[in-house]
Amino acid sequence: MSAVQVVNSGKAPRLPLGTLFNLFVIGLTAFLTVVDLFATQAILPALAATYGVTPAAMGTAVNAATFGMAIAGLLSAMVSGRVDRRNVIVASLVLLAIPTAGLAFAPNLYVFAGLRIVQGALMATAFTLTLAHLGERCTVSASPAAFAAYVTGNVASNLFGRLVSASVADAAGVEANFFVFAGLNVLGGVLVWLTLSRSPSHVDRDAPFQPLAGLRRHLDHPDLRAAFAIGFCILFAFLGVFTFVNFVLVASPHSLAMPWLGLVYFVFAPSILSTPIAGWLVAHKGARFSLWTGLGVALAGLPMLLSSSLPFVLAGMVLAAAGTFFAQAVATGFVSRTATEDRGAASGMYLSSYFTGGLVGTVVIGAVFEQFGWPAAVLGVAAALLAAGLIALRLPPGRTPA
Repeated sequence: MSAVQVVNSGKAPRLPLGTLFNLFVIGLTAFLTVVDLFATQAILPALAATYGVTPAAMGTAVNAATFGMAIAGLLSAMVSGRVDRRNVIVASLVLLAIPTAGLAFAPNLYVFAGLRIVQGALMATAFTLTLAHLGERCTVSASPAAFAAYVTGNVASNLFGRLVSASVADAAGVEANFFVFAGLNVLGGVLVWLTLSRSPSHVDRDAPFQPLAGLRRHLDHPDLRAAFAIGFCILFAFLGVFTFVNFVLVASPHSLAMPWLGLVYFVFAPSILSTPIAGWLVAHKGARFSLWTGLGVALAGLPMLLSSSLPFVLAGMVLAAAGTFFAQAVATGFVSRTATEDRGAASGMYLSSYFTGGLVGTVVIGAVFEQFGWPAAVLGVAAALLAAGLIALRLPPGRTPA
């Protein structure tokens, strides 16, 4: 059975080549869907200087996208089964180019944050519906590889998005950076249009529309509740590190210039290789063990972030990124496999909790960073990872069924 074999019922995605090509397209779709989300973090110091605000204020404005993603994730969950997902995904990605380009003209921090919220809403709509599509088209044994490929594309967007953002901003200015990403948004819509089959509504339109009923069913499931909480903790920790480490790197003793700050994000490169392993490990050791593996790797990297030696800091960033992305791949796939019905709603609820955690993490860790410094901020991140590990005790310990 191939890694991305699809079920016979319904139309499968129109991916004309073999398994590796399927996984590549899944990853590229994820890349183009969320490339805007974290790319702007690479130019946070420059943006803070442009708007004349504190690191915490600029970090909150940039990560306001997670608020839009949290809201849109829930709304997408409610209507996932009643729409042609391909058309909505395409429309979301093409429309995403408008607020992305608009960031180049934002006159103040409030407009900037508002445009980021709109960006987040459109990204989350595409993200949620794509996850629902994968969850329903893939067999149980195939889904870990498919979801790992999707999260790997997310990892790649973190790396190359930041590299492109820092390079373009340094060469042509901050404004030009946003026009480049608007073009990538349109390219994502074209890719989905060409590769994803239509997915007409599978819900009886004569049946009453009860959007909250599916949400309540998923909240009543203890394993799903645990997974939602774990997702909250994962992005809380990830943004706690990778939002504010930028300000640590440009300050003494590291004193990195903007082009070098972009190159720092090659720390995500190992995650592109390690994240696909998550699907294999889940299939052989189960979700709980796999989550602990990812969280443990991330925790191991945190003490290194406090070093005055740049190589040690970079090594800590490598481990923090690899561990959190690995855990995210495990949790995302677990939600889709565990939800026995309306996987779109389950994926939307997970992403809503995940991105809410990111927004809360930005605010909380930002406040700690400003008041108590970087060591206290890193301690707060460690607390979030430990909390995720404890919550994982509620997940079943066994292997994924074939």
